[in-house]
Amino acid sequence: MLKEFKEFAIKGNVIDMAVGIIIGAAFTTVVKSLVDDVIMPPLGSLTGGLDFSQKYIVLRPGAAAGPYETLAQAKADGATVLGYGNFITAVVAFLMVAMVLFFVVRWMNRLRRPDTPAAPNTKACPFCKSSIDKAASRCPHCTSTLETAEGL
Repeated sequence: MLKEFKEFAIKGNVIDMAVGIIIGAAFTTVVKSLVDDVIMPPLGSLTGGLDFSQKYIVLRPGAAAGPYETLAQAKADGATVLGYGNFITAVVAFLMVAMVLFFVVRWMNRLRRPDTPAAPNTKACPFCKSSIDKAASRCPHCTSTLETAEGL
């Protein structure tokens, strides 16, 4: 059983998957920083200084019913809040990760060497123009005799 587990763990697919998960976690951190530190501030300034992370709706007030200055203050007071601003930020982060990942995969696919097509092993019959085997001496479609098996 230990030998089977070792074979399973050493297989290339398992190692590749582990490396992909680790790189994905690091990649997510980079993209989250891109969204939080680069994308959202200009977006907030375009919307008049709107900070999406502080957008919320109080569903039920906490101990103190007054208006809360920040989402953290509302949560600390025990209020039930709907933090839709954090959701908007998470959706933007997801879209950014998906878009960047699309471009990375696209770039990686372009780096791969294109597969060379196999040499054609068929030719056209000079009489009926059907596709026939290159080595054929007679056309199976029109039954014409071909002059040479190599020629056409």
